[in-house]
Amino acid sequence: MSQKILILGIGNILFGDEGIGVHLAHYLKKNFSFFPSVDIVDGGTMAQQLIPLITSYEKVLILDCVSAKGVEIGSVYAFDFKDAPKEITWAGSAHEVEMLHTLRLTEFLGDLPKTFIVGLVPFVIGSETTFKLSSEMLNALETALKAIETRLNAWGVSMQRTDHIALDCIAELSYKGF
Repeated sequence: MSQKILILGIGNILFGDEGIGVHLAHYLKKNFSFFPSVDIVDGGTMAQQLIPLITSYEKVLILDCVSAKGVEIGSVYAFDFKDAPKEITWAGSAHEVEMLHTLRLTEFLGDLPKTFIVGLVPFVIGSETTFKLSSEMLNALETALKAIETRLNAWGVSMQRTDHIALDCIAELSYKGF
């Protein structure tokens, strides 16, 4: 029997790298097929509104940006939510803090499914808006994809490339949805 698995992209696409989770979700949806199938959702910055969605799955793979002390932009982290590396500060953008609170609340209520995070350290642009990703983030794509594939394989899911749409093209069109 197949497990219900969710790939959940989180982020604010208006702030460049801070939208990486959403962009990666769209990238996966456009460029790969999965067996058995998984659901891929653009969670944006909805945080607590995502609790009913998150709790309806057995396993959740969250794609997001993460804040970490003393590491380079574009660094990729892959970890179980319950075992986050100590350098992860969760002190970045508002959506990152809200997502942490959402996961902790869901865990406190006893409803958190197995949750794994693939997070990339963003270049923080401040208050200016852009859909463009930094070169560091674009260069981190293959490392992030390997982390995603490794986790999905561990959960019994294989992924196969079906197209080659570039991440920077996806990022510049994410606001249109997919």
